[in-house]
Formats: sequence, structure tokens, C-alpha cells
Amino acid sequence: MRIAIAGASGLIGRELVTQIRDGGHEPILFVRPGSTPHNSPTIAWDPARATVSKSDLAEAGRIDALVNLSGTGIGDRRWSAKRKADILSSRLTATSLLVEHLQDFQGESPHLVSASAIGYYGSRGDELLTEESSHGQGFLAEVCTAWEKAATASSARVTLVRTGIVMTKNGGALAKQLPLFKLGAGGILGNGHQWLSPISLRDEVRALLHIIDKGLTGPVTLVAPSAVTNREFTHTLAKILHRPAVLPAPAFALKLALGSEMAEELLLASQRVFPSRLLDSGFTFEHAELRPLLEWAVLN
Repeated sequence: MRIAIAGASGLIGRELVTQIRDGGHEPILFVRPGSTPHNSPTIAWDPARATVSKSDLAEAGRIDALVNLSGTGIGDRRWSAKRKADILSSRLTATSLLVEHLQDFQGESPHLVSASAIGYYGSRGDELLTEESSHGQGFLAEVCTAWEKAATASSARVTLVRTGIVMTKNGGALAKQLPLFKLGAGGILGNGHQWLSPISLRDEVRALLHIIDKGLTGPVTLVAPSAVTNREFTHTLAKILHRPAVLPAPAFALKLALGSEMAEELLLASQRVFPSRLLDSGFTFEHAELRPLLEWAVLN
């Protein structure tokens, strides 16, 4: 297969490029101005200027799928009004630009696999959420809803990938938590009752390739089939690291540190999500349960 990737320099994108190559397939990378040289074929683009190199699109030839992972990070900076606008516009601008140029590839338009997130569902307490569930309330739900609408503005085959918390020591939420836990300074967030829906980076990328291979379209949630509470997550991670986890972070402290909205949606939201469509399509998780998932994420 020939698979184009927008957002290949990010956490998921880097691992996706590696697994595409390891599987004997060819990655084609969308690259922004000033990017470092690559060993793969590239397509120059600049979402900020709404430009894509038509000559590169022509030279790329036919591709089987385009994976869109572009978007500004949601958890690496406090949510000011400007930052929230950047989070939304970076996703809509990049996605709309890719959709606009799907027809410019040779042959049939590629299968568009476009990133979204389980933030689509909002915070829903103990409710079990699947692809059939409605969208929720809050800033991230609004972002995901608009993001998915931009992706489905195409007549091509489109998959909306609603990803959970991607676990790896090399980046994302876990990389930020590990230093504290290794010092014995980890603890539950808020009351610890909120549900988390993680997935290992390994399974995240395997699932993306499975979606392309099976031709799945529509919304597909990418989470392990065993959602856990924050309390269970905290205690399991502490046991793996052989450290105590007795320093809780009360909700009020998180809201003071991050702002009320960011703390509520990123750290205190409850999202108990089940990957119905992925399992129904025959996908087998390598890390279906929390302990092996965290052991892989921490020790590999």
C-alpha cells in the first residue's frame, strides 16, 4: 500500500511511518516549509497559507489512503482564548485543505482517515459510550464535531478516528506523569472516580493500518476495550514503578493551575468508551488490559 500522512512528525505520525515501512508499504509525507529532509517521497504544503504543491501531488501518483493527524496540541499550553482558537482553526484549516485536494491525486480519491478524539463525547459519568453515542458538551466536543464535519465534506471514503489517551513513555500524557510517579509524588486526580479510555501507541497505529486494510468508514473509536477509573490507573502505574502514589491533586488545585475549563475537560472528565466497531471488524489488541498496556508503555 501507498499511504500519505499529514502530521507525520507528531507522536502518532512518527510511529505510523515506522510501522508502514516495517510492513513493506510506502509512506508519502506531507511536509511544511522548513521541515528537515526525509527519506520518503514528500508533498509540500502550508495549511496556514492554504497551499499544497500540485506538482508534488502529481508526482506522488496514486495513493491508497491519506491519514490526517494534523492539529495543534491540546494539553501543552494553558487555554487562553487565542489558544482555543488555534486548537480549532489548526484542525479545520488543515482538514479542509486536504479534503479540497483529494481529487488531485491520480486515479480514485484516496481513503481519508481523519483524526478526531473521544473528546467528541464530552464528560458522561459512568455512561458506556460507543460510536452510536451522541456528541457531548464542552469545548473539546465542539472542536471534534466541527473537525469531523470538515472531514466529511468530501465525497471520498472517510473514517473518523476518535482516539483516546495514547500511552507511551515517549510523549503525550504519560510522559508528563512519569517523572512525578517515579519520585513517588503521583496521586489520583480529583476524586479519582472519572473514567479514562487509554490505548497503547502500538495498538493505536496497528488500528489505523487495520482500518485502511479493512476499508472501514464512518466513526471508529480507538481505545482499549477496558476503560478504567483514574484511581485504578494511578494505583496500577504506581505498582509497576514500585513507588507510592499518595499525593492526590484535588480538583480545586488542578483548576487553579490549569484554569477551570482545561482541568475539567482534560483531567477531570469522565469518558468510559468501548471500541465496538474495531472489535466487530476483527481487530485484536496487543494491550487490551490496563496492566500490560502500562507495562508496555513504561518499559518499552
